[in-house]
Amino acid sequence: MREVTLAARPRGAPQDGDFELREAGGAEPGDGELLVRNVFVSVDPYMRGRMTGVRTYVPPYEVGDVVTGGAVGRVARSRDARFAEGDWVLTMLGWREGGVVRADRARRLDPDAAPPSTALGVLGMPGLTAWVGLLDIGRIEAGETIYVSGAAGAVGSAAAQIARLKGLRVIGSAGSSDKVEWLRSLGIEAFDYRETEAKQALADGIDVYFDNVGGAQLEAALAAIRPYGRVIACGAISRYNDERPEPGPRNLFLMVTKRLRLQGFIVSDHDDRYPDFVAEVAPWVRDGSLRYRETIVDGIENVPAAFVGLFHGDNVGKMLVRVGID
Repeated sequence: MREVTLAARPRGAPQDGDFELREAGGAEPGDGELLVRNVFVSVDPYMRGRMTGVRTYVPPYEVGDVVTGGAVGRVARSRDARFAEGDWVLTMLGWREGGVVRADRARRLDPDAAPPSTALGVLGMPGLTAWVGLLDIGRIEAGETIYVSGAAGAVGSAAAQIARLKGLRVIGSAGSSDKVEWLRSLGIEAFDYRETEAKQALADGIDVYFDNVGGAQLEAALAAIRPYGRVIACGAISRYNDERPEPGPRNLFLMVTKRLRLQGFIVSDHDDRYPDFVAEVAPWVRDGSLRYRETIVDGIENVPAAFVGLFHGDNVGKMLVRVGID
């Protein structure tokens, strides 16, 4: 089975040459282990920070290591009584066609409840991020107006729809007319930030900002947010490839004059909320109240290109790479 490793630390925007595809040696599971053949692997913006060599909230990837992350696959061989061959599982095997994993680090998936790929998207880490950000960090209330940047991405599209289902007016930004059209079909007041300035789109004011982008979008949201508003600081993809830190928002003083609350969060700190998240969100996904999109690239050899594409806005919804057959 093949795997993708970090060949060099990216300088600026990641390039295909920063990664290497190599053959992995065969492995057999020992007691309490599973041999899993991946079907889908995840590419996520947070992975870019792990490639810098600087420890943040997780250890960095080392040059030569496999890029680990979320993956969904099927058990090929089991040495643990809790799993049978053929079971669908979620693991952190990352950018591999498969491998051996400890059984206590795999989660069985029910393919009859939802497509297994959703465990990497709307019913996985991105969906939980959106839900926790809105309910626990932003403490949203019906009748408020929320602005979601990056609203056509995996986290943003879930956040925008959950906020709408909770009774908020939702404004979302995206980077193409096709993405805007999709968001509008979901009941989101969407605009193309390449064509319309956020300042103009937010002229009526907002109560909450769900920030996936940072930079100019954060500055515009601070200008538009009403007193006692909240900023949910989830990500800043517009800044991930900067080779040197850029100055912060020029109007950060509005945090004081408007008495705002800005709070960042890491979703792994909220794993205990996963059962409550699934209990509320899974029924919405099943009945179509919360719709999701997946951008699927085929082939383990195309994982680097899919990852690079995240930073060019190539994805609508969750970006996945299909590396096997189910």
